[in-house]
Amino acid sequence: MRARALPAAAIAAATIGLALSLPGITVRGLAIGGFFAGAGILTWTATTHPIVIWSVLAVEGIACAAWAWPWPRNLRALPRLGTAWLGLAYWVLGVAGAVLVGHAGVGLQRLAYAGVFTLAAGAVVAARRDISAGVAAALLLAVGALFLGGAGHLFDAIHPVPNDSPPTLLMRDRFWGGPLLYYHPNSLAGLAVVAAIRIGPDRAFAAWQRFGATCVAGFALSLTGSRIAFVFAGAAALVHAALLLWRPEGRRRWLAAAVPFAVLALVLVLSGGKGFLFRDRFGGNDVTSGRVDTWRQVATDWRHAGWAEKAFGDARTSRAVVIRLNDGAPARGPRIKLNTDNAAVGALRRARRRRGRAWALPRLLRAPAPSRCWWWRRVRRAPPPPCRGGAARPAPPS
Repeated sequence: MRARALPAAAIAAATIGLALSLPGITVRGLAIGGFFAGAGILTWTATTHPIVIWSVLAVEGIACAAWAWPWPRNLRALPRLGTAWLGLAYWVLGVAGAVLVGHAGVGLQRLAYAGVFTLAAGAVVAARRDISAGVAAALLLAVGALFLGGAGHLFDAIHPVPNDSPPTLLMRDRFWGGPLLYYHPNSLAGLAVVAAIRIGPDRAFAAWQRFGATCVAGFALSLTGSRIAFVFAGAAALVHAALLLWRPEGRRRWLAAAVPFAVLALVLVLSGGKGFLFRDRFGGNDVTSGRVDTWRQVATDWRHAGWAEKAFGDARTSRAVVIRLNDGAPARGPRIKLNTDNAAVGALRRARRRRGRAWALPRLLRAPAPSRCWWWRRVRRAPPPPCRGGAARPAPPS
């Protein structure tokens, strides 16, 4: 076991080293990325101690409140950002729904979530520069910490899991982290994929950093067996290749376009190919791992809900979790709190589509956010809109 832990620890150290080597890291970006990744990890590590999770969110709120000052000027900029309509609007609608049905506790919790995340968005706007390199570094640091925490069993067939619920026990063949830090495999792989999407296409980073971030994402995918993260990574690879071929830049664009597909092909081979993508993890001949049953329950709940919850989303719990009887838990309970695991169904569950989704695309295309400037220059022949505050634009992908 010790012999296998050494290479695992080396991989973890290399991931952390890659994160710390990235240029353009700011304290603000590193902290905001760390708060979000850390709070997510704690939801699985400290599930039975919610005070720990809320304490991290409280510290995040205080820090972001200081960074977002002056609030009126910076918060007024949020409606012009498509990402704010995608990530913040549904919390406001959720508060309204909880108030209308008289669930004060749920309304207060949602108000707290909305406040913290709105202040975080305001802190990003107030930076007046691109802080996404620091956020990506924080995500890689979180992935490296999870690799390090689980180094003792990183290459084992069976892994420790954070609880003894039946669905979780059925996923012991997937990497969750270690005894001190746990994160759902889909979320763990998602952190690595998001970091790779930010770093991989950008020539502001060194070639070895871009390749390293892509490899870390591939390694996380192979460890966690996350099909949803694999789909996201594949979609990002397709968009990256399309942009490269649409507006060719650089002599090695074919190699740059091929690398993500090569990594994903290797993940597919190492993970069992078709068996990885269409595996029935929980039994019942259901390759969606119970998601279809969850979506049916969402539709049933919506049909039986009152007008307020039909308009503003389910208001029984702060995160609008789904409860169904056939969740794999013992008949006597307790029931498992499920997520929708689908943006469209989640929109119905939380009523996001009424304002957030409908307005997101046009506002995103109009938003002068630094992270969009390289994309605008790539797909439009006209000069890009100015980046906020004169921030340096990330280099286009290659």
